[in-house]
Amino acid sequence: MLDKTYDAHAVERRHYERWEQAGVFACNPESNAAPYTIMMPPPNVTGSLHMGHALTFTLQDVLIRYYRMTGRDTLWQPGTDHAGIATQMVVERKLADEGKTRHDLGREAFVDKVWEWREHSGGTIQRQLRHLGASPDWPRERFTMDDGLSRAVTKVFVQLHKQGLMYRDKRLVNWDPKLHTAISDLEVEQRPTDGQMWYFRYPVKDEQDRFVVVGTTRPETMLGDTGVAVHPEDDRYTDLVGKTVILPIVERPIPVVADEYADPEKGSGAVKITPAHDFNDFEVGRRCGLEMINVLDRDARLNENAPAEFQGLDRFEARARIVERMETLGLLEKVEPNPMTVPYGDRSGVVIEPWLTDQWFVDAAELAKEPVKAVEDGRTRFVPAHWANTFFEWMRNIQPWCVSRQIWWGHRIPAWYGPDGTIFVEETEDEAHAGALAHYGEAVALERDTDVLDTWFSSALWPFSTLGWPEQTPELARYYPGDVLVTGFDIIFFWVARMMMMGHHFMGDVPFREVYIHALVRDETGQKMSKSKGNVIDPLDLAGKYGTDALRFTLTAMAAQGRDIKMSESRVQGYRNFATKLWNAARFCEMNNCVGVDGFDPAGVTSTLNRWIVARTADTASRMGAAIEAYRFNDAAQVVYQFTWNTFCDWYLEFAKPVFNGDDAAAKAETRATAAWVLDRILTMLHPIMPFVTEELWEALADSRPHALIVAPWPAYEGLAAPEAEAEMDWLVGLITAIRSVRSEMNVPPAARLSIQVKDASEATRARLQTHRALVGTLARVDDIAHVDAVPGAGSAQIVVDEATVILPLADVIDLDAERARLSRDIAKQDGDIAKLAKKLSNEGFLAKAPAEVVAENRERLSDLEATRDRLKEALARIG
Repeated sequence: MLDKTYDAHAVERRHYERWEQAGVFACNPESNAAPYTIMMPPPNVTGSLHMGHALTFTLQDVLIRYYRMTGRDTLWQPGTDHAGIATQMVVERKLADEGKTRHDLGREAFVDKVWEWREHSGGTIQRQLRHLGASPDWPRERFTMDDGLSRAVTKVFVQLHKQGLMYRDKRLVNWDPKLHTAISDLEVEQRPTDGQMWYFRYPVKDEQDRFVVVGTTRPETMLGDTGVAVHPEDDRYTDLVGKTVILPIVERPIPVVADEYADPEKGSGAVKITPAHDFNDFEVGRRCGLEMINVLDRDARLNENAPAEFQGLDRFEARARIVERMETLGLLEKVEPNPMTVPYGDRSGVVIEPWLTDQWFVDAAELAKEPVKAVEDGRTRFVPAHWANTFFEWMRNIQPWCVSRQIWWGHRIPAWYGPDGTIFVEETEDEAHAGALAHYGEAVALERDTDVLDTWFSSALWPFSTLGWPEQTPELARYYPGDVLVTGFDIIFFWVARMMMMGHHFMGDVPFREVYIHALVRDETGQKMSKSKGNVIDPLDLAGKYGTDALRFTLTAMAAQGRDIKMSESRVQGYRNFATKLWNAARFCEMNNCVGVDGFDPAGVTSTLNRWIVARTADTASRMGAAIEAYRFNDAAQVVYQFTWNTFCDWYLEFAKPVFNGDDAAAKAETRATAAWVLDRILTMLHPIMPFVTEELWEALADSRPHALIVAPWPAYEGLAAPEAEAEMDWLVGLITAIRSVRSEMNVPPAARLSIQVKDASEATRARLQTHRALVGTLARVDDIAHVDAVPGAGSAQIVVDEATVILPLADVIDLDAERARLSRDIAKQDGDIAKLAKKLSNEGFLAKAPAEVVAENRERLSDLEATRDRLKEALARIG
């Protein structure tokens, strides 16, 4: 016998260990079944499970468990990313606690320390994924720094270089002055701030008392100005194009150039150009042939290219000094407040500088061409579809990809430099020396590049490197390309696009057929979660408090396409109640001897009740499967929730009670077997979302099973529709629901029993009333049902069910005058609330300033208020 309550903690670890030991997560490369592949976005080896992880891994697991049950050969490829900067920082902090730096150890010893940390402390997130119930093929787990993936990374780098698609160049990068490395855009955090705009006057050469006014938010960079740009069609400056202005302080003549980057409507219409310290200015400088002068060193201090008095100053101290000097020179026009965003390193917490430096770049524009065609042709499809526009916008305007990082932890760049700076890019040092010998005609000393590759470079190879590439393995042939990538929108640029570029270039095909982009998980008010706001919700805390199944069901039920998830503890608690409802239904079935019957044929049931529930079960399985396959996760959860809670628990089991307690042995046996069959199908349908409670019930409700639930076949049935039975039972549900609603609206005491009258009933309705008279009496608390030819006067409530009018005389049950007064008061209150909200929503100022989410919530609330008001009016009308 099942325990009275479900103990999630006792169940979850036991079942997970059994699944893993039984090897049921594994793919089978020798199978004849159609493969189904998902590449797990590899979390950072330093990572810990947060709510975004919980969402993406839950949805992936729902897909994998569903397709495993449909008979596909599923591979969910797990692994972790070496997370270059993040991991190096973890180990450096540990060294700092010992009073050491990585330089005290040296490169080789430091890297050994990182590997040591990874072996002993880097498995947190894998353990947490097991807690979440994730079912990837763990024995195939890969790490972006393991030997096989490292070989793939080296080969890709060398091949791209030999094809002219990997090159070294001096360009602007996001430079972190604290970590002393270039970082990717994803590692840059844009923080809003109230800054200032300084307007400086630059004297026009040889034209006394004529100045060009330029604005800047970073005065310290003016020392590196090499031009001033104006729009070619700006009449104010037409005569100045081609002339020069004198850069104050430095006294360097710099040209005035015409370029469309200058906006005539913004500021003075003239823009100072600092190609070495601004991404937009860099492009203007290249177009206009301007000199590039770097005035900052790697610490963001003024370097030797600045006037001597400023050299060595921190950039912000230099800013104050330069503004002071410009004011002294009489060249400070004005200072204005300027709301702006400032880039910070998400790891270091310092302001990032666009910095001109030698780095390794990939020709991303060339590699982007085929992925763009693939999405245009439908070979890769984005869900929701509008994310394709984001993909196109970025890919069609893509810049060279900086792949080098000035840190020690990561894939060392396979490049060696000769005495004269000639670069030899090869897979091994021996091959580099052979190349140098051929080049110089003699053996020479080579120095290896000290940089490592951007983490995104190795993760871009994930879909094929994890399957054994560059070897042509059976797994590579079978599981590439994958079926779907499930990820958040924030890495469309950084990971999705790069995988598509590398996959198509090296495999000749897209890495995945579909990309499902899920939304953000926010707090219950719609705010983005952050530690600074104190609104971070820990998924493991919720799982520990309410059970993992409740957390997973919450995330799935709220994963509507294109809509952010507002997570709250109360929602998880609500779905814990759903798990409890399922458990109690199973106990009820067990107490009523509802045991599975070998050879049970759902198509062979005879009673209207059982034909109805069988048909609804088959329909639910079909609709739920279709929803999962279309990535409508919220619909899938809603379909199975409504069927389980409402159709099965609230209606079928209630309708079945008289059968279980009756004397008809044949009806009892059929209904018991049907209930057991339906409950098994419910467990099967719920399993992809709620794996633990369903596996526990599957095991507990039968003496033996041929297999665990995780590998049970998905319910797929033809020919189980029963239109007549469905119509009859739906009518009964509708009638009882309508009577209950009237009782609730009219404040009829729960214990009061009513007599109802039915007018204009057809023969079919009369027959149904006769058949189900006892159920109506029990579930709607009705003593008598009479057929009448006329509707009585005031004092009765009326409802229409199909063609018949059902009349509930209430004069002897409730105080009609008091009820009319109550309903009138409630209607008036609703009207008042509606008027206030309608006025708010008609206010153009509110609509313009309020976030779209807030406006949508207010409109939804207005709709709810109007619906409530209309129900109250209907109730008042019923009693006249």
